[in-house]
Amino acid sequence: MGYAIGFVLFALGITASVALHECGHMWTAQATGMKVRRYFIGFGPKVFSWRRGETEYGLKALPLGGFCDIAGMTALDELEPEELDRAMYRQATWKRLLVMSGGILMNFLIGFLLIVVLAVGWGLPRLDTPPAVISKLTCVADTTPDGGTKDCTGSGPAEAAGLRPGDKVTAVNGVKIKDWDDFTKETQKQTGTFTYTVDRDGQTLDLPITPQMAVIYDKDGKPKTVAKVGVQRDLYGPVKYGVLAAIPASGAFTGHFAVLTVESLAKMPSKVVNLWHAVTGGDRDPETPVSVYGASRIGGETAEKGLWSAFILTLASLNFFLGAFNLLPLLPLDGGHIAVVLFEKLRNLFRNRKGLPDGAPVDYMKLLPATYVVVVIGGAYMVLTLVADIVNPIKLFH
Repeated sequence: MGYAIGFVLFALGITASVALHECGHMWTAQATGMKVRRYFIGFGPKVFSWRRGETEYGLKALPLGGFCDIAGMTALDELEPEELDRAMYRQATWKRLLVMSGGILMNFLIGFLLIVVLAVGWGLPRLDTPPAVISKLTCVADTTPDGGTKDCTGSGPAEAAGLRPGDKVTAVNGVKIKDWDDFTKETQKQTGTFTYTVDRDGQTLDLPITPQMAVIYDKDGKPKTVAKVGVQRDLYGPVKYGVLAAIPASGAFTGHFAVLTVESLAKMPSKVVNLWHAVTGGDRDPETPVSVYGASRIGGETAEKGLWSAFILTLASLNFFLGAFNLLPLLPLDGGHIAVVLFEKLRNLFRNRKGLPDGAPVDYMKLLPATYVVVVIGGAYMVLTLVADIVNPIKLFH
């Protein structure tokens, strides 16, 4: 039941994010004097609608997005005589840019507000990896398939080798490391006695250590034998904030998160092979993109486990991704329309310097072939992602 509730809530969250994205376009258009003819959530057959002022609002049968119909978005639009002066393509550049970026800004605002809610209600997770500082010395134990640890007694190899709490490991068997993840990876691959290079109160020490082999389980639930030494790190949990303190903290977190979003966006083309591998029976890379269905599955799983902080963070990350994706200078995305507006502005500046009048609006008919290519490639990518989410979904919990 918890999974179903989470799935539906996350799907509704996505729908609300898309609806508010279109509101960003609509509200900025109305505020700058343009005419908004229609605002609909969904596509396909109309379920119902109502008119308020000059705008028709409504819901369509397929909740796969939404749209905002602004009079004269391009010079190709058919206009009524009374709409001519308010046509979008005839407005000042700053107005057109504001309207085209309104949806993107709305997604970023939604993401930021969700981060603020997370900061106050559950705390902000650390996006950076913890340093390789030893917090506690323990015995070595096998793990269980559900992520638990079996009982063990006595001291472990780390204590026998002379490591102490507070030691910072800077190299494993001569390989320099940056953080706890590097430390774990390099330690687990050892097969015999090796050396830790340790920073202890400003003094550099080389400590030989003989690991103990133990069984752990990978993300797919498969057992494997690795080297372990019996150490733990400090808890690196989320940090909660008061309402006022949450604003700057959320801003800093959003900035860091934006970098990760851009990096994820840049990796999208390279993930095609991984998605195809998942569809044809291979392991699913947890870092591959997900469809709306796949994201809703993740929302359902986090809700089922009571991890509402992860639920909110996932929805926030989706809004950041939608905003960043729409910035791409490709039609029919918002970024493509922004690129057209900027091109017209720069072109007219050069023409005016030569004593020439402004040029005609960009002929969108000439851009249709490139637009179709983007639509076809984007559509194929979405279908591939959806199929992967159906036949081989990302599983957060095993």
